[in-house]
Amino acid sequence: MSDRVYNFSAGPACLPESVLKQAQKDIWNIFDSGIGILEHSHRNKFFDRVTHETEADCRTVGNIPDDMAIFWMQGGATSQCYMVPANFLPEGRTADYFQTGKWANDSIEEVHHYGKVHICGSSKDTTYNHIPKGDQVKNSDNPAYVQFTSNNTIMGTEFKANPATPGDSFLVADMSSNIYSRPMDFSQYGLVYAGAQKNLGPAGVTLLIGKKSLIDNPVRELPKMMQYGLCAKKEGRFNTPPTFGVYLMGQVFKWILAEGGLTAMAEINREKAAIIYDFIDSQDFFTPHAITEDRSDMNITFKCPTAELDKLFIEQADAKGLTTLAGHRAIGGMRASIYNAFPKAGCEALVAFMKDFAHANAGATA
Repeated sequence: MSDRVYNFSAGPACLPESVLKQAQKDIWNIFDSGIGILEHSHRNKFFDRVTHETEADCRTVGNIPDDMAIFWMQGGATSQCYMVPANFLPEGRTADYFQTGKWANDSIEEVHHYGKVHICGSSKDTTYNHIPKGDQVKNSDNPAYVQFTSNNTIMGTEFKANPATPGDSFLVADMSSNIYSRPMDFSQYGLVYAGAQKNLGPAGVTLLIGKKSLIDNPVRELPKMMQYGLCAKKEGRFNTPPTFGVYLMGQVFKWILAEGGLTAMAEINREKAAIIYDFIDSQDFFTPHAITEDRSDMNITFKCPTAELDKLFIEQADAKGLTTLAGHRAIGGMRASIYNAFPKAGCEALVAFMKDFAHANAGATA
């Protein structure tokens, strides 16, 4: 790290420093064109290069098969809550959804516009502190697709394995907060979408990876801007894309490759998360929200013994350069988001502060 603080924000989140420094140069003059990336037309040869390199590097990072299209859209992952059923859920059919938190609920609430929704697994009764699995999962008889949120940013839970897909259904995954944090077999999905602002780049661009056979055949007539297949064929440029967001996402892909790819990302992410979880498990001042087997490697949620101590912890941490640790209002407490670009030293600094804070405030809980 430089003189910058440790940014534990859940999103927009920290970016690799080398990427930010490259962007500083390219904002002024990219590819020796005499024009910065913010000023280039999305139709010229320089942005052609950005588009094609971003797509190619994305495919290389994820080992994405050729039968899957890679493209990007605007509107965030939230727009995908209705785009998915609009494209994939025929009238009168049912889609199965896992209810594991706020972002899953946002998707569930949009399905009724197009068909029926069946909640096949839910952790709502335990404040979303675990991932439904085993006999907690009951699929509908013939779902068109099964959708899940692979990592739950607010609650700090993460799917460690993909859900089953009964019959001829396929998987849809909102991977906004853990995409490219570890190796993943994208051939197992019909569609993956991810808001870039957590692990891939800045806010304003959403990455989509979908089977061409599915996205080319929407189940109903749709406006052009809602057709996945058309957006893919136009390389994410059916309308003017968020050019800087696409560029920066491409720079993050290059950074991941330079760091050793997804195997290296997985190793360092497990190491970073273990630093914090191992300390939490070694003491009784801080309490984790998620159950052990379903803990997220990206978002670590915990609380002090009282809400007053939570507030004091956040204030004192911020003063020490450990910023944006406040938990989501849905569960309170603290949340440390440690995506790919977050440095190991920040996890170590957080644990050092946690130790000092617990020692200084032990009497407050007596």
